[in-house]
Amino acid sequence: MRVAITGASGMAGRWIARALQGAGHDLVCLSRPGWRLGQVPDMRGCDALVHAALHHLPGLYRGGEGDDPDGFVAANLDGSIRLFRGAKEQGVRRVLFLSSRAVHDGHPPGVLPDDLPPAPVALYGQVKAHAEQALAQMADGDFRTGSLRATGIYGPGKPQKWAGIIGDFLNGRTPAPRVATELHGADLGRAALLMLDDPGLQGSYNASDLVLDRRELLAEIARLTGCGTVLPQCADRGGMRVLECARLAAMGWRPGGMELLRRDLPAILRDVATG
Repeated sequence: MRVAITGASGMAGRWIARALQGAGHDLVCLSRPGWRLGQVPDMRGCDALVHAALHHLPGLYRGGEGDDPDGFVAANLDGSIRLFRGAKEQGVRRVLFLSSRAVHDGHPPGVLPDDLPPAPVALYGQVKAHAEQALAQMADGDFRTGSLRATGIYGPGKPQKWAGIIGDFLNGRTPAPRVATELHGADLGRAALLMLDDPGLQGSYNASDLVLDRRELLAEIARLTGCGTVLPQCADRGGMRVLECARLAAMGWRPGGMELLRRDLPAILRDVATG
């Protein structure tokens, strides 16, 4: 399959690109300086589009608009809709949109199913939810679409999302308690492959794995390094929203859990050490 992909060098997109290449797909990477959000590239001859790009302040998703919310919406919502329309007009048959758990921020704590209607709070989640809706409305028998609602993505590589937390811990500073839902990037890539291959691609798909407390993460770091910094207290899990991933599970998707985290922590530590 010939697949156009945006955001192939990003924190999440790089894992999807790697999975596509590993599965033998022919990639057309849409990235700067030749392309940016808001432009409609030449996608003729592509069978699918994976849209994983996001215009945002470095390191920020919620709050990634900074002091330019209008620019954020113009790039990430209006630009995405133009990209989806361009793909359809050029004969692309499938589109996978990388959405976010942020579309669920307004729901009460608990287990959230795949087909739950969005209830975003922050502008980031609102933009993702509106882009999902616009894409779904374009779908028909010749144009299959799906949105992948992923939790936080971790794994080896730079920039390293845990560099600050781990660096502080190794330098004697105890980070504040926190718990979050996390997914290894390789599992994100496998989810994207399954979706692109799904004849019934349609609607939203949740992708999540660990409910990870910083105390658990840093305890593993201490075990590997011998660091004696005081661990943070366990965070309160009472307000957690946990994604149910039934649609992906029905296709055979099984994320790697703590075993995969432990396997890759040495590589993550090397990323932190080398900046």
